[in-house]
Amino acid sequence: MRSLRSRGDIAPGAPVSFCVPTGNFGDILAGYYAKRMGLPVEKLICASNKNNVLTDFLTTGVYDARRTFYKTSSPSMDILVSSNLERLLYHVTQDAAAVAGWMRELAEHGHYTVPAEVLSAIRETFACGCADDAQVREEIRARYEADGYLCDTHTAVAFRVARQQAAGETPCVVLSTASPYKFPCDVLGALGADVPEDEFEAMRLLQEKTGVPAPASLAGLREKPVRFTQVVEKDGIRAAALAL
Repeated sequence: MRSLRSRGDIAPGAPVSFCVPTGNFGDILAGYYAKRMGLPVEKLICASNKNNVLTDFLTTGVYDARRTFYKTSSPSMDILVSSNLERLLYHVTQDAAAVAGWMRELAEHGHYTVPAEVLSAIRETFACGCADDAQVREEIRARYEADGYLCDTHTAVAFRVARQQAAGETPCVVLSTASPYKFPCDVLGALGADVPEDEFEAMRLLQEKTGVPAPASLAGLREKPVRFTQVVEKDGIRAAALAL
């Protein structure tokens, strides 16, 4: 695949936006550091799934984790308390005491609100959007049928949000996060095929349907021995750890 520069889509030094599927805010925070170091970034677009606490925060300035938690087809983003957002808040405010206070409010009450000027400063760089599982399925199918690109569920969230946020002439790069073969049942179903219960069979059918080869590291898992079989209930975790 040719680069944006080699295709003439951007000139050297021209700004580019990046759409990042994220729940813990770490990957997109890396983009913020890159921007501060000189990378010509127009916008960093935070893409969330149905657990859209970051979308709401970046829209309103209110971080409220007191909400229903959803198990979605993009599980790495199923997060209500983002572990890296406080770092951005510190960089924007340079006020460790204020950030500590907001984190204390979050721990004790499940929510906090930043002042309007803090939200305004964040929104100079960050945009946001979210996509639910139905939209993710639509996006997986659309990207495969229109572009021949087979994407996983997390990347599909970013594609949908990038298209929601598309404005002006600034190119937008979607960060792809995983192989679609890590989520073969969801991806196969999104393409309109019948989905078997066995994930390895789903991998085989997905490869057969699309011609996109599964990574050897994933395809070979079926032949690997099962190393861990013990299941520990939540209440027994402490005793199990002490017994090691």
